[in-house]
Formats: sequence, structure tokens, C-alpha cells
Amino acid sequence: MDDLDLLDWRERIARLYLSDVDLPGFRAERDRLFADHPQSPIPPARRSGFTGLRYYPPDPTAVVEAPLRPVDGELAIDTGGPDGVINYRRIAVADTPWGPLTLWWIAAYGGGLFVPLRDATCGRDSYGGGRYLTDTVKGTFGRGLTLLAGDRVRLDPNYLYNPSCAYSCSYACPLAPEENRVDVPIRAGELDYLDRDC
Repeated sequence: MDDLDLLDWRERIARLYLSDVDLPGFRAERDRLFADHPQSPIPPARRSGFTGLRYYPPDPTAVVEAPLRPVDGELAIDTGGPDGVINYRRIAVADTPWGPLTLWWIAAYGGGLFVPLRDATCGRDSYGGGRYLTDTVKGTFGRGLTLLAGDRVRLDPNYLYNPSCAYSCSYACPLAPEENRVDVPIRAGELDYLDRDC
């Protein structure tokens, strides 16, 4: 029943992201899902010893608003896994204090907004391949990225999270493309997972 477990995982993630729980409560509930759910990216053999994910301390000053400007173009990323090549369409660029970040639309059935980023903490304190602000295909609505009126966006890096491949080599993940790499450290959100299975 892996497909039903995956459906349940995605629903629980979406409900968590759309809930009104505060950041500490959000992190605690996410830890519970990672510890217990059959679709957790934590390898099953490591779940009994799992004590929670590591995060930077909450930082309300890290939250920014940025104007959006339209942009065109596409990008194909080979995941190296069973998903094969995934096509993305650029829909906007957010001009943030950290540098410009492209907002990507996953060009598949149903689509979804995807904002990966790699900052100067990656490979030091946070996962080397980068982290995600949002991936709405996975249900991460309304926390890391919120659309505002007037072609603006609110970005909350306290909700930056690692892709599944940060926890286990059994996953292949699309990582931040060059245009979503910024030179400044963003000391907010999830830290690197130190117990990866490879």
C-alpha cells in the first residue's frame, strides 16, 4: 500500500503547512512525521534512533518581502532516478536581499511551484546540494513562500527544508540550478542531516 501511504504523507504535509501552528509546533510535528510515517525519508533502520531534525534558531528578522518580475524560459533537470528528466518553466524572479531567485513551475500534469536555493551555508552547516523554500507538488504551501498583492512575495527562510536525498541515497532530487545560488549565508531553516545512509 505504498501509494496510499504516499497519499497520506502528502496530505499530512499539506495540512501541516496550511495549519496555524507556530514555528516550534511546526518543527515538532514535522519531526513526528519523520520519525513515524512509513513514507518518511529517514531510512527505516534509522527511525528508532531518530531524535529530530536540526534547525537554525528561529529568526523573524530573516523574513523578507520581494518584488516579482516576469521571466521566460525553461529548464530540464535530469534527476538521475526513476523520475528521469523533469521540465520546469520560469514564471518569475524574486529580487531578494540575498540575490535574485527564480520561481519555477513544474511543467507536468497539475504542475506546481518550486523554489530551490543554494546559499553560502550549503556544504558547511546545511545540505550541500541546497534546500527548498517551497515545492507545492509536495504540499508545502504558504510557509516558505507566500504570494502577496502587487506582484510581491514573502519569503520565510525559517521554513527552508532539505530535499529527500539529504537523508538517504535511495532518493534522487532536483537541486538548485545556477540561477538560484546566492553568495550570502542564510542562517535559517533546516541544517544538514548528519546520519545519512551513504
